[in-house]
Amino acid sequence: MSTATRVRPAALILTPSAEQRIADLMARAPEGSVGVKLSTPRRGCSGLAYSVDYVTQADPFDEKIVTPGGDFYVDGGSILYLIGSVMDWVEDDFTAGFVFQNPNAKGACGCGESFTV
Repeated sequence: MSTATRVRPAALILTPSAEQRIADLMARAPEGSVGVKLSTPRRGCSGLAYSVDYVTQADPFDEKIVTPGGDFYVDGGSILYLIGSVMDWVEDDFTAGFVFQNPNAKGACGCGESFTV
């Protein structure tokens, strides 16, 4: 008898626009960078914020998402706040940035800088 395993779905869904932005970031990443990492540090008036940074070393507790343009990591300590979220890259005439649709967020501050779960 053999055991079948299923592919585990990604904890975070990246839109094609977000994947392209990750590819753009990795194309000009500092030397030694192995990917881009999303974390949710405690910051802002609501408690948690989204932070995207280059990483030079993979952490074994991080969730790794392979994208066409490079590896994307989700901080292991943040994953529970982000499960089921969609990450998009949005640009308009005045702003550009990652935008999150997070079903776990129960509220956000007025300026949109931070969220609560």
